[in-house]
Amino acid sequence: MALSNPLDSLVFISLPESFSWGCIPGPTPEQSHFYLDPSIPLPVQKQPADDFALNGLTQEMIFAGILTVLAYDQANSHIDYYRNLLLAARPGIKQELGEAAILKARNENFEIAEELFASLRGLDPADMTAALNTAVMLDQRADYYRKSGLAREADDSDAEALGYYREAMDAEPSLPDAFFNAGFFYLKTQDFTQAQDCFETYLALESGTLDDGQDENKAYKIERAAEMVNTINAQNLTDKQFKGAYDLISKGEEEQGIKLVRQFLEKNPEVWNAWFLLGWGLRRVKRWQDAKAAFLLAVEHGASNADTYNELAICCMELEEFDGSEKYLHKALALENENTKIMSNMGMLALRRGKKEEALSWFLTVLEFDPSDILAKQMTGDSAL
Repeated sequence: MALSNPLDSLVFISLPESFSWGCIPGPTPEQSHFYLDPSIPLPVQKQPADDFALNGLTQEMIFAGILTVLAYDQANSHIDYYRNLLLAARPGIKQELGEAAILKARNENFEIAEELFASLRGLDPADMTAALNTAVMLDQRADYYRKSGLAREADDSDAEALGYYREAMDAEPSLPDAFFNAGFFYLKTQDFTQAQDCFETYLALESGTLDDGQDENKAYKIERAAEMVNTINAQNLTDKQFKGAYDLISKGEEEQGIKLVRQFLEKNPEVWNAWFLLGWGLRRVKRWQDAKAAFLLAVEHGASNADTYNELAICCMELEEFDGSEKYLHKALALENENTKIMSNMGMLALRRGKKEEALSWFLTVLEFDPSDILAKQMTGDSAL
């Protein structure tokens, strides 16, 4: 069982003055040595065995303990000493932690990634790159939760991500990538005014910084940011009615949100995002036929994305238009072939058609990608299918 408090995994020990690690090479020529202070207890990560002997102590056990303190006890009175000790003994620790955390996030091992990023922020609180990378990881985790049907957890993770994005955007000197990534976060949450501000700030910060086009990644980001600003302006997505409609539907006031987005569409009938928003609101109140019509208009105006096809499939399924549902789910999977939400809907469609073996196969596939998926675990239980 996981410990409720990570600090419970530590034991603090005092070293004798004669201990052989009394002197550690320093991280710079100016700081040629770092001397251990025997009066300051060192955190040690507990081992599986109950017994502990000083002659079995290793540097790695102490380093692991220090990382835990940095992550979860930044008010510790000796934290500066612990930072300096770790940096002296492992000068490349920041890069090691950063690379490991990013790799864990990419592999969707978010719990370990979060702990590594917490240690990294504790190691160097002034480094806003760690705050930005934490925000990106939490943003990705929210998407993962949402695909797994964990809406509340996804919203909580988004809220955490926003806090770190704001911290990174407040950095001095400015961190351009913070505004670039935050722009896409705000796009996801349908806050197009904030998204536009972020992309415009990114463009202002990076204006004139390209060196003969040698930095292809930066050139791509500048092009994407400009594209997003143009799209937001062209579709009038900063209109208060659009944001207001999204907020109303999100918090369960669908009828008011539907009314507001219809008013927006009267002035902006070509905006696919608004047709999608209308369809989403109608689907939430189970007006399947009207929702289907709205999603089809979203596609007609340019929404050829997996989410729209998935929503269309749900509407068709509820209308018992099973062939249409299957068609749209295949379109969605062709665009996002590892999206477990779409796979689950394939399973539900098979169930509605009475094809239990096919349904079981889909839910088992979901569990291969995401062993924690709640619906898939329920549907593959002993008595489910």
